[in-house]
Amino acid sequence: MSDAARQLPSLLVIEDEVQIRRLLRGYLERNGFNIIEAANGEAGLSSALSYQPQLILLDLRLPDMDGLEVLKRLREWSQAPVIVISVRSREADKIAALNGGANDYLTKPFGTGELLARVRVALRSAKPMNKPELFRSGPLSVDLPTRTVTVQDRTVRLTPTEYSLLLFFVQHAGKVLTHDQILREVWGEEKLDELQTLRVYMWHLRKKLEPNPEKAELLITEPGVGYRLMVRD
Repeated sequence: MSDAARQLPSLLVIEDEVQIRRLLRGYLERNGFNIIEAANGEAGLSSALSYQPQLILLDLRLPDMDGLEVLKRLREWSQAPVIVISVRSREADKIAALNGGANDYLTKPFGTGELLARVRVALRSAKPMNKPELFRSGPLSVDLPTRTVTVQDRTVRLTPTEYSLLLFFVQHAGKVLTHDQILREVWGEEKLDELQTLRVYMWHLRKKLEPNPEKAELLITEPGVGYRLMVRD
């Protein structure tokens, strides 16, 4: 990337169709933007981490993963505005994307003028971007952009559900989270009565993260209420 390009607002286009990427690149570059391209979800997530774009254009139909999964993973660590561009025109798809953290939704085919207007609105209303976060508490480190969990510099492998559970604690580190809050966030509204499931996963998580899971120092039980992730030096 040239020095001149670095001075321009950067937009990441996550889109598998080459023709659409070319169209967007040509039009948006003429209007003063630096364009970064990614042809699938994993490449898009990697580019978002590497380049820290000011805005992301995201297709939902990608060859390696659904765009909603890309959006979910982006929102674990990035507040960059995301405009979904998709052939999916059902109201349910739009609601799912907006609830998942998208700032706007454009249905294909769309006019380039309308897209430019939406991009400018999203950039004006954007919050200042945060750097990718690395959470630390005692021996535990969680690199949110790469989803890497280490304990005393040893990489720990978590299942997707275990990671979702840990992520929720990290996002609310130091706070007491009730059983219902955790079950609703990680398993959904229909699982609020499955307290035993939560207890089993907490035990598995402690076995992987705590020096002595019988005497937890990080994931603390708040009797009768829930759990808390302690923040330690």
